[in-house]
Amino acid sequence: MSQATTPHGILVSVGGAEDKGTDLEKGIIQRNRLNFFELGILKTILSLIKKGEMPRVEVITTASSIPDEVSENYLDAFKKLGCDNVGHLRIRNREDAAKPEYIERLKQCNCIMLSGGNQLRLSSIFGGTEFLTLLKERYQKEHFVIGGTSAGAMAMSNTMIYEGSAAAAHLKGEVKITTGLGLMQDVIIDSHFDKRGRFNRLAQAVASNPGAIGIGLGEDTGVVVKHGTHLQAVGSGSVIIIDGKNIDYNNIADIEFGKPISVENIIVHIMSAGDVYSLASRTFEGRNIEAGIED
Repeated sequence: MSQATTPHGILVSVGGAEDKGTDLEKGIIQRNRLNFFELGILKTILSLIKKGEMPRVEVITTASSIPDEVSENYLDAFKKLGCDNVGHLRIRNREDAAKPEYIERLKQCNCIMLSGGNQLRLSSIFGGTEFLTLLKERYQKEHFVIGGTSAGAMAMSNTMIYEGSAAAAHLKGEVKITTGLGLMQDVIIDSHFDKRGRFNRLAQAVASNPGAIGIGLGEDTGVVVKHGTHLQAVGSGSVIIIDGKNIDYNNIADIEFGKPISVENIIVHIMSAGDVYSLASRTFEGRNIEAGIED
């Protein structure tokens, strides 16, 4: 894994309990989703903020098509967890991203939460902006927490999937890749992994970029990333790791677009809550419930 310096911040990437068209995006929190908000990963995010500090969270709904409804749900959820110092950075375009008010609020908060929706909106609106530069600086230099769900999780990596049908993902060219926000290097993150059957999608992305590690996140499931390389699974489902370092045969460069890909000797790990993986050494380190949560 290439990392210029060891980040002091923490990333929390979540496979999603909200995305474009789902119940949360419509402003409805179903009973079976309450654990995600009240007892699950949002609680974990708050616990990771530096002890002794009054949490100030800013929610960014740029990826969402209905930002106000989504922000209201997040504000309500954080309030249920005892955190009512939460704001909404309603950034809809590059002009909004440059507003001095939003830059200042980014400087003052302890935590940023990126909502789900369309990850291409995140990369195209924040790419090259002062806002993104400051976000990266705070992540690198401070105990700063950045959470992201669904599109917000996928956009954290430098290499980002932005499109690709799960049904056709075994065919060359069906998985579309661009540059994400670049908070993490040499990884590719995919969300809603189990529910939407995205194994082939992530496998093709890794086959095209064998130096990158694929991270597939199930819903209500995520990873806590500390020191830029220490990854721990949290939540109720599975995290899938796809490693292409030992790939032998790979036909993706030689076949025509639309033809099925062949990949030999790809490595797959399946992780559940508490399991730890080292991105630096590309090794599954087993179960260590405390390792990713406490300093």
